[in-house]
Amino acid sequence: MKKILIAGIGAGALVALGAVAPANAAEDNAMLSVLHGVPGLTVDVYVNDELTLDDFEPGDLAGPLELPAGTYTVAITAADAADASEPAIGPVDLPLEAGGNYTAVAHLDAEGNPTANLFTNDVSDIAAGEGRLTVRHVAAAPAVDVLAGGSAVISGLENPNEETLNLPAGTVEASVAAAGTTDPVIGPAPVDVTEGTLTIVYAWGSLEDENLDLAVQTITGMHSSPDGVPAGSAGLVATNSPEQQVGIWAAAGLAVLAAVALAAGFARKAITAKAER
Repeated sequence: MKKILIAGIGAGALVALGAVAPANAAEDNAMLSVLHGVPGLTVDVYVNDELTLDDFEPGDLAGPLELPAGTYTVAITAADAADASEPAIGPVDLPLEAGGNYTAVAHLDAEGNPTANLFTNDVSDIAAGEGRLTVRHVAAAPAVDVLAGGSAVISGLENPNEETLNLPAGTVEASVAAAGTTDPVIGPAPVDVTEGTLTIVYAWGSLEDENLDLAVQTITGMHSSPDGVPAGSAGLVATNSPEQQVGIWAAAGLAVLAAVALAAGFARKAITAKAER
C-alpha cells in the first residue's frame, strides 16, 4: 500500500508541474489529489498509518494518483512528527469509489479550526463550446456571493460548500462580494473559462488574519465532441492575485481568502500544540 501511494504521489508531483494525466481512473480504481490549504505550517500526511507526504507545504497539490477503490484513513501532523498518533487534523476516512475523481483538502473551517474534507470532482462530459467552473469555499471567512455583470450567479456560498457552473468558453468579468451585497471585495477581474476543462478554484486561508489565498486545480479531457482534448492534466497554481478567475473565479477568490484564514488558525494551533508537547 505504501509503495502504491508514494508512487502515486510522485506522479502527482509531476502533474502539478504540468505533466499529463487522465481525468478518469481505470475501471476498478479512483483518482485522488490532495491539497494543503492551511497557510503557515508545513505538515506530514499519513495514509493508513504510513507516512505518505513528507514536508507538505501550504498551497501544494499532490496528485492525481490512481488508487484501488476503498476507504483510506488520513491523518495530518506537524512536520517531522514521530508518527500519526497525535494528528493536527484527523484521522478522517476517505471513501473512494471505483471510477471516481476526488480532491482531499486540509483547511480551516469558518471559525478557523483545522479540518479536512473530501470533494468529488465532476469529470462528466462537458458540452462542446463550454467549460466547467467549480468554486470551493475552504477559508475562515463568511458566506459570499459571486457576481457577473453586477448580478449574483452564486449566492451565499459558505465554508465548506461548493458550487459548479457550466459556462460558455471565454472570459467573464467576475467579482466577489459579501453575501447579499453587490460591493466587491475581490474584483471585478477577468476569468478564463476553457472549453472541455474543469477549473476548480479554492479560497483558503483566513480573512481575519489577512492571509487569504487562491489555489487553482484544472482537469482536462472532458470535451464531449470527437475533436475534444483526448487526455487530461491536473495541476495547482496558488496565488493571491484575482486575475486567475472566471465568472466563478471571483467566488473562488473569496473562497481562497477564507481558506487562508483557516490555514493561519490551523498553523498557530498546530505550532502551539507542538511546542507544548
